[in-house]
Amino acid sequence: QVRLVESGGGLAQPGGSLRLSCTAPRTIFSFSAMGWYRQVPGKQRELVATITKDGSPNYGDSVKGRFTISRDNAKDTMYLQMNSLKPEDTAVYYCNLDSPFSGRYWGQGTQVTVSS
Repeated sequence: QVRLVESGGGLAQPGGSLRLSCTAPRTIFSFSAMGWYRQVPGKQRELVATITKDGSPNYGDSVKGRFTISRDNAKDTMYLQMNSLKPEDTAVYYCNLDSPFSGRYWGQGTQVTVSS
């Protein structure tokens, strides 16, 4: 079982910033693509951003220019820097790991709330 540990969610004001982190086991992290997805009640889980094992990012249209995904393979950790937050960014954010050997895994989710 692969356990992904997320941190960094919380409450931010509109226009503010938060940074999410996701740590994965060392034995699998550097070989795997990673990503962030988000979900609000009653809606499908939505792509936020992904990053290949070599560090190439891809973003959902709604976050382009505001969010930055990155990874530190030496620390087995992926990050999501979220700037210029909007109320519509409020969701549960899930870390995803996509291993070429053993499939996809999900974190437990972390709540992000953007409100004044």
